[in-house]
Amino acid sequence: MSEQTEKQQGAEELKAEAVNEEPAEIPEEAPAESAEEACRRELEQAQAAAADYKDKWMRSVAEFDNFRKRNEQTRRNAYLDGKAEVVVKVLPVGDNLELALRSCADEQTKKGIEMVLRAFNKLLEEEGITAIDPKDEEFDPAFCEAIMSEPAAEGVEPGYVKEVFRKGYKRGDKVIRFAQVKVTT
Repeated sequence: MSEQTEKQQGAEELKAEAVNEEPAEIPEEAPAESAEEACRRELEQAQAAAADYKDKWMRSVAEFDNFRKRNEQTRRNAYLDGKAEVVVKVLPVGDNLELALRSCADEQTKKGIEMVLRAFNKLLEEEGITAIDPKDEEFDPAFCEAIMSEPAAEGVEPGYVKEVFRKGYKRGDKVIRFAQVKVTT
C-alpha cells in the first residue's frame, strides 16, 4: 500500500503544482489581429462583389434601354414603310388626276378635278410626302430616273432635266418614287 500512497501523493503534488502555476500567457493581440484582418478581407470582398453587381446591373439597364430604343425605331420604320407602300399604290391616281386636268375642256369638270387633286395633295402633305419636280434643275440620280435623253440645245448645259414625265415623291430624305425625266446630254 505504500506504493499506492506514494502514487497518490505524487499525483496530488502534480495537481497542486498545476493549480499553483499561473497559466502561460496567450497573446491576445495575435488572434484579434487575424480576426480583424479576416473581417477587413471579407469586407473588401463584399465591397468588390457589390461593385461588380452594380456594374453588371448598370450595364444591363443600359443594354435594355438601347434595345428598347432600337426596337421602337424599328417599329416606327416598319410602320412608315408600310404606309409608304400604300401611298406608292395610290400615287398613280394623282398622276391620272393631273392628266385628266390637263386634257379636260369642260370648266365644271375641270373645277371638280382640281378639288379632288387638292384633296389628294393635302393628304400627301399631311403624311409628310413632298413632290419631286426637278424640271430645269441639274439631274440628280438620287431623286430622278432618266428614261430619255436629248442633245442639249445651244446655250443649254448638258446634264439638266428638260422634261418630267412622272413626278417623284419623298418622305423626309427617303425617296418613295423616283421622278422619271428626260435629260440633256
